[in-house]
Amino acid sequence: MALAKNGDKVKINFTGTLEDGTVIDTTYEDHDHSHDCGCDDDGCGCDDDGCSCETGPMELVIGKEEFFPQIEEALVGMTPGERKKLTITAADAFGEYDEEKVFSIGRDQIPADITPEVGQELEFTSDDDEVLEVTVVEVTNDAVLLDANHPLAGEDITYEFELVEIL
Repeated sequence: MALAKNGDKVKINFTGTLEDGTVIDTTYEDHDHSHDCGCDDDGCGCDDDGCSCETGPMELVIGKEEFFPQIEEALVGMTPGERKKLTITAADAFGEYDEEKVFSIGRDQIPADITPEVGQELEFTSDDDEVLEVTVVEVTNDAVLLDANHPLAGEDITYEFELVEIL
C-alpha cells in the first residue's frame, strides 16, 4: 500500500477540539452542527483564518504548509485509512494569549452607526491600511475594552485526523 510523502497531494478528514472537548473545526459530514463549534446551520463557519466546518475531506499538498505543519509532518508515512491524534500547542497554533493586546478606546472612537456589544467582532483600518481585528470585551458609557488576540489564542488544539486518499 502507498505511503504518503512530502509533495503528495492528499485528502484528509479531521476534527479539532479544545481541552474541554469543544469542537472548533471538522471536515466530517456527520458532525452535529447544532452546538456552538463555530459552525453555522449550513455547516460552514468560514472566517479569515481559514477555520471552517466545511464538510468533506480537505485536500492539501504535504509540505506546502497549507495546514498546521505538525499535521503535515505526521501525514508522512501514513497509509490511506490510517488515523492519528496530535496536539498542537497554543504557541504553535494561534499564539499565546497576550494581555498587551487588550486595550481600551473611547466610545467616541467607534463609528456612530456601530453599537458595540460584548463578544462582537470588529475590524479597524489604520491610516496605512493595516487591518486590526478585535473582539469587544467590555462596554461602558465612556470606553470600549477590546481584545486583539486571536479568539483561540492560548488554546492547545487536539486534532484527530485520517488520511483518506493519496491523489
